[in-house]
Amino acid sequence: MSILQLPHAKPEAILIDWHATLVDTHDAMYHAVDDVLPHLRELDLWDRLLDPDDSKTIEDAKLLIYVKDNKRLHPKIVAQRKISRTDIFEVLFGSDQDAKGRAHQAFDEAYKKYVAEVFPMEVDIREQLERIRAIGVKVGLISNRKRDFLEHELALVDGTGWEDLFDVVVCGSDVSKRKPSPEMLLLAMEKLGISPSESCWYVGDSTTDVIAAKEAGITSIFYNGAGWDQAWLDKIFPNTVKHPHRPDSVVGSIAELADLARHLLAQHKRVERAR
Repeated sequence: MSILQLPHAKPEAILIDWHATLVDTHDAMYHAVDDVLPHLRELDLWDRLLDPDDSKTIEDAKLLIYVKDNKRLHPKIVAQRKISRTDIFEVLFGSDQDAKGRAHQAFDEAYKKYVAEVFPMEVDIREQLERIRAIGVKVGLISNRKRDFLEHELALVDGTGWEDLFDVVVCGSDVSKRKPSPEMLLLAMEKLGISPSESCWYVGDSTTDVIAAKEAGITSIFYNGAGWDQAWLDKIFPNTVKHPHRPDSVVGSIAELADLARHLLAQHKRVERAR
């Protein structure tokens, strides 16, 4: 079944992922991941790597096998710039929360060497986030980053900083479990004073973002800025018993997200007037 549907509810709040959804920090991220991979044995993580036979897709199995053989990411993975460190650790360690926690800690230590320039994924993102807030929708920022890294990047982006664009900011260091756990999303909603429902949307570019949204009981919007075709989307969201989570909708840009929010709000107002 293709992912073509619209969200079921108008947005009261929209929570948005940071890396690869709002900003491009791919270079620093991949450098830090490649710093971690040669040290998996020292980190007591080598024996925690997933069996390739348990991988979700053939592509995941290939990534896992390459890392085991070469202790780094395949150059094609880096060139495509389509997978986040969170998804990489999901591929490597599956549901092993302790292993992923250790990997994220090692990543944080490596990442601090590479934080430099931060670029918007699209040139008009500030304008689009302002459009969303102008229609009365609260906007939150969610990131697996440590808070000091994220605050540094927030101040750098666009040369002006984006600290003023968000009603709430929740980071990986604010909770005990990072995404795909729903903890960050639940904390953001608590801070906004809203309850989990389809009226809260979460937008992100990875399968872990979709899982987190679904586990939190809110609407999942997949950000397809990488331009994956429908066949690939159906492959990474197979809708099986083992991997049941699928996004409620897909957008290709933050402008599309703003238009979608405006459309759902206008539709709701028309229904209200008709009653």
